Amino acid sequence: MRGAGMDIALSLQQPIADRDSPILTGVPVVRRLGGCDAGEVAYVAPSTGRTVRAVLFDVFGTVVDWRTGIAEAAGAFASSHGLELDPYAFADSWRAQYQPAMRRVRSGERSFVSLDVLHRENLDDALRELGLDLGGFDPKELDALALAWHFLPPWPDSVAGLSAIKRGYIVGPLSNGNTSLLLDMAKAGGLPWDLILGSDVSRAYKPDPEAYLRPTALLGLNPGEVMLAAAHEGDLAAARKTGLATAFIARPLEYGPGAAATVAATGDWDLAGGSIPEIADLL
Repeated sequence: MRGAGMDIALSLQQPIADRDSPILTGVPVVRRLGGCDAGEVAYVAPSTGRTVRAVLFDVFGTVVDWRTGIAEAAGAFASSHGLELDPYAFADSWRAQYQPAMRRVRSGERSFVSLDVLHRENLDDALRELGLDLGGFDPKELDALALAWHFLPPWPDSVAGLSAIKRGYIVGPLSNGNTSLLLDMAKAGGLPWDLILGSDVSRAYKPDPEAYLRPTALLGLNPGEVMLAAAHEGDLAAARKTGLATAFIARPLEYGPGAAATVAATGDWDLAGGSIPEIADLL
């Protein structure tokens, strides 16, 4: 039985010329693939015409349930400080700072900083929105609360689905999270990644093209040999523009019961399913 490191090494040692010979698109073909045993099936993406060798995942909302994890941490923090707040509303408020903070980095308004830095700054903003005086809290306690993003619970199907896909493909995150965050999350949640390349490696936040292309280049793969799996169609659209294959995973509960969510794919993605195991079956 090969280890994950050997799987990656085999993948990268295969000559590039051997990566570019699909016979049919959209159907499994039998061929040698780094990360697969001989005779296993490999998927050729209709959008790229290439055999998929790596399936990389958006993480927040796709692989892990950020809202529940952050609400639990916020609820515990509030209880310890005698604060009255709706922990789920606070989680939503904190998360709402996410895109604006990254947009300032992407626009060049500020230089790149890790998502840990942005989460910590965004926590202060979320607390201020509640009218709370930050001086009333020990900064170390706020630092600890910000680390809740490192320990978010996986969706119930995530570990089994990732393990199934890992039997035939390289699997890893393609996330705005920094490497240490993603490593802590993987260790805590049992996420069976083959590798972890955080946004601090590419120094770019999605949907910046570099956020998709840098991990692909580090794997020694053509963009069409990499599939992004995500619950967010904007993410998938940006990945497709850079040449990646795409898979949509519906997560209707990401923002809680009754919240507006994309239950079925509206884009023409290569694959679409209601869970990671469904994507594994289609692959």
